[in-house]
Amino acid sequence: MPELMAPSTRLHAAWLEAHREWGPGVHEDGFGLLPTDEVVSELGFARWVARLTAENGVEGCTYRWIVEGDRVVGGIALRHSFTEFVRNAGHIGYGIRPSARRRGLATWALRRILDEARARGMGRVLIVCAADNVASAKTIERRGGTLEGIRDTELGPARRYWVLLTEQGG
Repeated sequence: MPELMAPSTRLHAAWLEAHREWGPGVHEDGFGLLPTDEVVSELGFARWVARLTAENGVEGCTYRWIVEGDRVVGGIALRHSFTEFVRNAGHIGYGIRPSARRRGLATWALRRILDEARARGMGRVLIVCAADNVASAKTIERRGGTLEGIRDTELGPARRYWVLLTEQGG
């Protein structure tokens, strides 16, 4: 049974295993990983986890790792305010490691983070995915996403969805 957990140094080895599976680069959506983060050493990983934890303020971001047992299978992030970054990337970003995909984990995690957004008093959230990412588009649509349209971005065409956070929505 999966669970959403706050980032933890206890999961260093498990997180590194997931990171290696994704391959080189900083592309694990939902983890808040920056090119300047050093996550291999225990000290660097602890600094990164501390930064993620510190960002959990009103204007910041809530990071959660999707964990099954002792295995990190993905990450999801909820950005709390509508900044310029959010205007382009969305309030929510998520990613599932390749070996854990096609099991409904993203839909499961998205439902839970939408509950968090609702609890924070957010009325609606923007979720953006690559225009050719059919799996992510279906995930967003399953959670009530309404397509605003497709826009060109720095990373290529992207679908933009809004999810209303009412009693019935999301």
